[in-house]
Amino acid sequence: MSAPLPRALVINVAGATARLDLMARQMDQLGLAWERVEALTPETVSPPPDDPVWQRWQRPLRETEMAGLASHLMAWRSVAEGTAPVLILEDDALLAVETAEHLSRWAGAGDMDHLSLETRGRLKTLGPAKGGRARLWQDRSGAAAYLLWPDGARRLIRAATAAPGLADAIICAAYDLRSFQAEPALAIQLDQCAAHGITPPFATASQIDALAKPARGGLGFRARRAVAQLRMAGRQFRVMGGATRRLVPPSDGIAKMAVRVSHQTTGQGTGQGAETDV
Repeated sequence: MSAPLPRALVINVAGATARLDLMARQMDQLGLAWERVEALTPETVSPPPDDPVWQRWQRPLRETEMAGLASHLMAWRSVAEGTAPVLILEDDALLAVETAEHLSRWAGAGDMDHLSLETRGRLKTLGPAKGGRARLWQDRSGAAAYLLWPDGARRLIRAATAAPGLADAIICAAYDLRSFQAEPALAIQLDQCAAHGITPPFATASQIDALAKPARGGLGFRARRAVAQLRMAGRQFRVMGGATRRLVPPSDGIAKMAVRVSHQTTGQGTGQGAETDV
């Protein structure tokens, strides 16, 4: 049964006009109502980077990673205040031309808290695919394109408040979410275009990756990372009878979208990319 299309929230850093233009053209192509969420930066992130709250993750965080989580938190709070699922997008997401058709079918589903639309060339632990989606038991990256329900948003807010970390890592570690994966994937980030033989609308670079990754940190950080690795291993063991680890291929519709929007987009894109090392 079809449901009204969800609204979209596009996380976009100030000054990244080419990226915002790309997202606007995609939203027009898909017929999605959308709003811009201005991404926070190390200068505007709250709490500030020197606050002790940022020392609760599995390793020291780059200031750009702090800003990335804080930006997603703004989107999660908006979703939590509503009653319907919302599509959350980073401004370098490239979507398939058939995305709206699937969103209309899934938005009314009552069995999901979170639906990942993207693939990044990393193995995911998935149940059998049915109706274009599969139960997502374990992921390792991905916060550029996902559909999020209010209850799922509230769960992510609690997790991020307790131990602020990488946005995609927090999503992947939220085992209390009823998470699903679009299969084939309906989105990739622009930095993945070359891997799939797609000509990107423009060249792009991640501000997060512009800073060197910090050292792993002291004993507290290492202990938390060890616990997280054990949790992942336990998750794999519990679902191994009904799930497989596999790569999720991108939909052919992503390349079609790239063709539709590329001739209309000019300029170089800069801004906040997605951190993928969980």
